[in-house]
Amino acid sequence: MNKMEVLALTPGEPAGIGPDLCIEYAQQAHDFQLVLLADPDMILERAKLLGQSVKLIEFNENIQQPSGSGILYYQPVFLPEPATPGLLNVNNARYILTTLDAAIQGCIKGTFDALVTGPIHKSIINKAGFPFTGHTEYLAQQTATDKVVMMLATDEMRVALATTHLPLKDVAQAITKNSLRQVLNILNNDLISKFGLNSPHILICGLNPHAGEDGHLGMEELEIIIPVIDQLRQKGLNLTGPLPADTLFAKKNLQQADAVLAMYHDQGLPVLKYQGFGQAVNVTLGLPIIRTSVDHGTALDLAGTGQASTGSLHYAIHIARQMIQAKNTKTPIQ
Repeated sequence: MNKMEVLALTPGEPAGIGPDLCIEYAQQAHDFQLVLLADPDMILERAKLLGQSVKLIEFNENIQQPSGSGILYYQPVFLPEPATPGLLNVNNARYILTTLDAAIQGCIKGTFDALVTGPIHKSIINKAGFPFTGHTEYLAQQTATDKVVMMLATDEMRVALATTHLPLKDVAQAITKNSLRQVLNILNNDLISKFGLNSPHILICGLNPHAGEDGHLGMEELEIIIPVIDQLRQKGLNLTGPLPADTLFAKKNLQQADAVLAMYHDQGLPVLKYQGFGQAVNVTLGLPIIRTSVDHGTALDLAGTGQASTGSLHYAIHIARQMIQAKNTKTPIQ
């Protein structure tokens, strides 16, 4: 008998919509086991507030049972203080990181096949005294991974980033030959190993308007981006670029590509989120584990109201399962 897929799910900020999404998602029947790393009392209180029935069963890795239909498996992580929907509490910031740490360790040990993360509120974690720039960087640190790549995906496109959460004034300096080479190798390797694609075709944005216009609008394309692309092409990577970002995202171009590499956060992600906000997934490439996440924030004003959409969580879990299957069977994710 094939081993049932076991996915770890961290709900993120306890005052946000993450717990709500987990409870709503648990109402449907599943053919896999979803394990929530959270405070069980908080989950039960939120379910009551939402008017939902949920049965919590403590996770036992020796017992394979599907979750859903009102059943949630959980691995307990306890809150220091009760969570109030919509109200951030600095004393609960450590709890968020503890849920992540437990899930990461479970994935590394092989207890969990993948990690799906709910939305967090970075400012409250920093306010509590923990240096934190985002899930992507934290996962890299906790898995001792030298370099990771952030990629968002919808049914129609995948957009990876050469730089992530940086002020715009720091982007050009952060794009070096070495960093760009690392990013492209990770993107290419994970599209092969975790998405089952053979010789993935990657479109690459230029940094400057019109991809630098032969140096008239910036030299980064000529001095950094083109030399790296040429070098990696010689090693067999299927790369096209640098292309002007204002025309690269035309449908005819995307139909010929498996992924796009944008040079910075707001160059590529506005296009993707316009096309598929609420139905997109955030994937961290380069990790020794599979990790996906919702594409939205904590929506504090919606917490506890029952109005939050589970669309992105559905897609994050769907893609995590596809990645598990692609990794195990080498079946391409189209």
